[in-house]
Amino acid sequence: MNLVPPYPWRAQCQRKLLEFWRIKGLRGIHRQRETVEDRRWPGWEVVVGIEVHAQIKSRKKLFSGERQAKTIHTNEPPNTSVSCFDAALPGTLPALNPKCVKLAVRTALALNAHVQPRSAFDRKHYFYHDLPSGYQITQRYAPLARGGFLRLSRGDVAVRITQLQLEQDTAKSTFHAGRRVSLIDLNRAGSGLMEIVSEPDMRSPEEAGDYVRTLQTLLRAVGSSDGSMELGSLRCDVNVSVNRHGQPPGTRCEIKNLNSIKFMMTAITSEAFRHIELLESGRNVAQETRGFDEDKAETFKLRSKEDSPDYRYMPDPNLPPLLLSQEYIERVRSSMPELPSETRVRLLSIGLSERDADVLMTIDAGREVGFDGEVGKGAVAYFTDLVRGRDPKVVVNWMTHDLLGQLASQKETFSDNAVSVQHMGELIDMVQSGKVTGTSGKTLLRHMISRRSLDSPSKLAKQLGLVALSQDDSSLVNDWCLEAIKELPQQAEAVRKGNLPVLNKLVGKVMKLGKGRANAETVRTLLLELLRKET
Repeated sequence: MNLVPPYPWRAQCQRKLLEFWRIKGLRGIHRQRETVEDRRWPGWEVVVGIEVHAQIKSRKKLFSGERQAKTIHTNEPPNTSVSCFDAALPGTLPALNPKCVKLAVRTALALNAHVQPRSAFDRKHYFYHDLPSGYQITQRYAPLARGGFLRLSRGDVAVRITQLQLEQDTAKSTFHAGRRVSLIDLNRAGSGLMEIVSEPDMRSPEEAGDYVRTLQTLLRAVGSSDGSMELGSLRCDVNVSVNRHGQPPGTRCEIKNLNSIKFMMTAITSEAFRHIELLESGRNVAQETRGFDEDKAETFKLRSKEDSPDYRYMPDPNLPPLLLSQEYIERVRSSMPELPSETRVRLLSIGLSERDADVLMTIDAGREVGFDGEVGKGAVAYFTDLVRGRDPKVVVNWMTHDLLGQLASQKETFSDNAVSVQHMGELIDMVQSGKVTGTSGKTLLRHMISRRSLDSPSKLAKQLGLVALSQDDSSLVNDWCLEAIKELPQQAEAVRKGNLPVLNKLVGKVMKLGKGRANAETVRTLLLELLRKET
């Protein structure tokens, strides 16, 4: 990665890009797809493109070298992670964070995009209280990467990527209704963002939701962003237009700063109905920027849509172009973590069903993401370590049914799991070898999670009296069976008369008396023998 002085090529690049957009604007790049009638708007087609702003998970900001706030979107004291450059004090100069570049290149490669050997930074001017310098450093005309695609999880749909660019985040403004003032927190100012711009290839709110979910999973997989819309580290601007089937797309409107997939899908639906209502009444749709009212579930006008001249883009004189050698790009490619599509193929290849693979990957999508590309350990990594030398189907059943079920009963997620791979593996081995029964194994797991015990399963089994009974203990099992028959006379009589399903209640009673230490099949056989003798 090299920085070289800017100049003559820049104007040429801008001219070429402007020509590209003149020829291939949204109308030009609109891709015809097979017409699918939507009952919500018969005869109409909805066209959606999305600009995603994903905050890069780096320890330092994009240009200032200031540390990121520990948790930028929570309770960090305001204005405590701010450098002179973030506050736009005179005389300060930017210095590009190479870790942000590397993570952005990772993301571009994961999106099958072409990383540009030469990219450059622009100043986008606008005046707002959350932008101290009066301009945002971005890459409008010479982005880090172009092209690429993201295949959705449902249907045979691949959404094309226009470009991926680096840019600064703004400060956070909070309106104080009582004092009628806006409070500014500069902790977020200058944090690195990736703006990922899609082509208008989506045709429904559901496809848009699928696109954002799939992108979140990919960002977490490569470790470039935690992709959390709830915490504000991923935000969406959605472009929506409608047209009659077979006609060119209509005038688009942009809906800004959507921070929830549910709200995004609702906003697209609301905006589509608004456009259709205007067009069917003979009126035109004005190109404008709109917001979304979550309480009313409808969009509202913010301002007329700005074009590039309104932002007075200019090359940033303090930042030379960014040169990335092919060797650097290949080095990043070779160090890429496993992508979700590759993970899925691997899980299926070892014998998991599509459902089990989907469950593991869904859990994995919510895993923690470390700083500067440190990929967090999630459910898939846990499974990969756990399955070594064991039956994959047995392991995945213990994980998806028992482990996750016990965590859910404690109102915990997989990230709260305190059971180590070693202890979980030992527990599965004990059940498989017959040292404890399946029922006792589940009791042990419940104890390990609820008490957050660090003792080994074998030690706990002895302490709790859950070690499976040996054949020498058959008299004890016989006594439990007799006691169960005595305590449940009606069920015993029903079994004698041939109602075998009722036998399960007697088996359950014996298992309860023995604290799950008896083998269920042995108990079933012994109960039938005792009941037949009595007849």
